[in-house]
Amino acid sequence: MDPSKVFYGIFLLIVLSTRKIFQVNCDTEETMGPQTKRVAPVLKQPKDIEEVINSYLTPNSKLAILLDYDGTLAPIAANPNITSMTVEVEKALHKITSNPKVFAAVISGRGIVDVQNKVGIKNITYGGNHGIEIQNPDGSRKDYELPAEIQSNYTELVHDLRRQLAKNGAWVEDKRVSLTYHYRDTPADKIENQRLEAIRIIESHGFRANQAHFAIEAKPPVNWNKGEATKFILEQKFGKNYANEGNLKIVFAGDDTTDEDAMRVLQGIGRTFRIASDPKMETYADYRLPEQQLMTPLLQYIANIYKD
Repeated sequence: MDPSKVFYGIFLLIVLSTRKIFQVNCDTEETMGPQTKRVAPVLKQPKDIEEVINSYLTPNSKLAILLDYDGTLAPIAANPNITSMTVEVEKALHKITSNPKVFAAVISGRGIVDVQNKVGIKNITYGGNHGIEIQNPDGSRKDYELPAEIQSNYTELVHDLRRQLAKNGAWVEDKRVSLTYHYRDTPADKIENQRLEAIRIIESHGFRANQAHFAIEAKPPVNWNKGEATKFILEQKFGKNYANEGNLKIVFAGDDTTDEDAMRVLQGIGRTFRIASDPKMETYADYRLPEQQLMTPLLQYIANIYKD
């Protein structure tokens, strides 16, 4: 056999093998790389959460902890006015936020005054209306300024939704720059028609309609969400290079689709937790908690690390 042909055959085999390996690596990077959704590992038991927290946090590290309120710090209720944190969650949150190494923020879809009153802890940065309103513990504010046209459209949107769809147990929660159309108490045979009509009305006024728990959230058509708010809050506190600060640990927890924007921003640089019962749900989060009650041990383990 011609030695040159043997050499060429070996060379071709090496090239093809290298291309195959490279393709596998590319595929892996595409599906598992930064800012991709996946079915996240589920933490079903407190001991699973303890293992994750203890392997990530140390008493000497600085911590930035950012949390949603409804469905995260407090269980979802039929009416948002009656939600509250459990005694255990409130106690753990007080312990965490009292440590000088910890920076805490609560970013909620509620209006900022509403979520401040619900949590009731002063040394926390609060984000209301999905971060459109931001207030620091010292009272300084950063509100995303909505164009006059959007503000006018919002006023009309609130009026139209209330006039047409505030019926059969459904109601409109006006949060000044965004709203939530609640239909949890609407009879089952009327929900779908009212839900679809609410989406139509919201979008006809130029707002974005997001599905929530037995509700539709209407958000202004601006490039601002919980992800942008999270970046702003962290940059404001730790500088633009916060993601590369080795001694800073970041934890985020949320239960809704609007929280995914923050989880996407933090993917690969923190530990994020999505509260959801659906085992097939894809998320930007690092871990899934199948029920809201697991927030209690999560916060308790963090409080135990930063107890001094």
